Amino acid sequence: MVHQYQSGGLNIVLDVNSGAVHIVDDLVYRMIPVLEPFAEPGTLNREDCIACAKSAIAGEYTDAEIEEAADEILSLMEGGMLYTSDIYETYIDSFKNRETVVKALCLHIAHDCNLRCRYCFAEEGEYHGRRALMSFEVGKKALDFLIRNSGSRVNLEVDFFGGEPLMNWDVVKQLVVYGRSQEEIYNKKFRFTLTTNGILLNDEIEEFLNREMANVVLSIDGRREVHDAMRPLCGGQGSYDKILPKFKKLADSRNQTNYYVRGTYTHHNLDFASDVLHLSNEGFEQISVEPVVAPDSEDYALKEEDVPVLLEEYDRLAQEIVKKRKNGEFINFFHFMIDLEGGPCVAKRLSGCGSGTEYLAVTPWGDFYPCHQFVGQEEFLMGNVDDGVLRTDIRDTFKSCNVYAKEKCRDCFAKFYCSGGCAANSYNFSGNINGTYDLGCELQRKRVECAIMIKAALENA
Repeated sequence: MVHQYQSGGLNIVLDVNSGAVHIVDDLVYRMIPVLEPFAEPGTLNREDCIACAKSAIAGEYTDAEIEEAADEILSLMEGGMLYTSDIYETYIDSFKNRETVVKALCLHIAHDCNLRCRYCFAEEGEYHGRRALMSFEVGKKALDFLIRNSGSRVNLEVDFFGGEPLMNWDVVKQLVVYGRSQEEIYNKKFRFTLTTNGILLNDEIEEFLNREMANVVLSIDGRREVHDAMRPLCGGQGSYDKILPKFKKLADSRNQTNYYVRGTYTHHNLDFASDVLHLSNEGFEQISVEPVVAPDSEDYALKEEDVPVLLEEYDRLAQEIVKKRKNGEFINFFHFMIDLEGGPCVAKRLSGCGSGTEYLAVTPWGDFYPCHQFVGQEEFLMGNVDDGVLRTDIRDTFKSCNVYAKEKCRDCFAKFYCSGGCAANSYNFSGNINGTYDLGCELQRKRVECAIMIKAALENA
């Protein structure tokens, strides 16, 4: 499978199965689809290729130019960098039957929040249930479960999530200390992370985060008017001015690494690139601004008619990032991060985040769900910290979720970059974790194209 597109003044060709990216001239770009039939085994004949190309592009280029372009394309085919075969699908049966271990937990340390964000899928921290704070005892059992069920894996990940985790700060600290005390005993290494809205940030918390947290996610939507419209305090006042100075201080204290400012854009700010650039201009280098996921009934939900505008906006953002990078300004946009050399392992390419198998969410009272977005949906309740995973059928369903189980993913050029997308979004919009969230897919394909263009533009600068 080959995907061709033009972006940033470049002719870009992606060989999907090998991951090879080629920047080509106009003639080669036009000839690649013409010569696709010759990619079949046993059909690679130079004379026939050249004759076919001359017939398709007669009179526009000289014979010598066409022959040179054909030789270039044939060389790529022979070298396994163009129209390559799918090497992953034959692996899928052994992949589905693999033994899995738990490597990550999302600890819902607080089902409560001090903001009233309009788009919050967690219902102001309640998650379809009740407000609660996780006790140290429940959190300790969760870490013990992770250690017991991680097999020989050394590196384990624990994300402190909410609601707002800083509303239960003492327990966060206690669990970090406990986790560290277990590392040498069990030959494990915990990687702790935390997501916060920043209202309760102070110097003491910042110092602890910098010492113990491998990554910190700081929630801010961008421009003041955009942020305050969607992320007010409980009394309705804006929260932008309260958190911006704290976030800038924390980002600088971490040397502009190992954090993200993370925002959400909605139907009300389709010009979201302006929010990304605003955050960049405020001094942040690690930025993630993501599309809201919401039912059509909400006035802020993205709509199908918004998609053309959003695609243009991603193009605009990509061009601005190239311009900034060439001017010596660093900006790292999360959704434009792609490793074109090594890339993720096969399991990651096929199944993504590992929700429901390698990754579980834990409620304040110790229940297990496949991930934070399924919390509160009782049909996905998998077990608890006392009894472990009881619903192995749910685990096995998620274990079989991959790009080949999703019909719409099979012929999508972005499948090995998004790994089939978010299972929760697929379920919420199609009723099946092996379905797709079509609007999200359109945006993801554009983000992959932009990411590749940025790398190509900077390397060819």
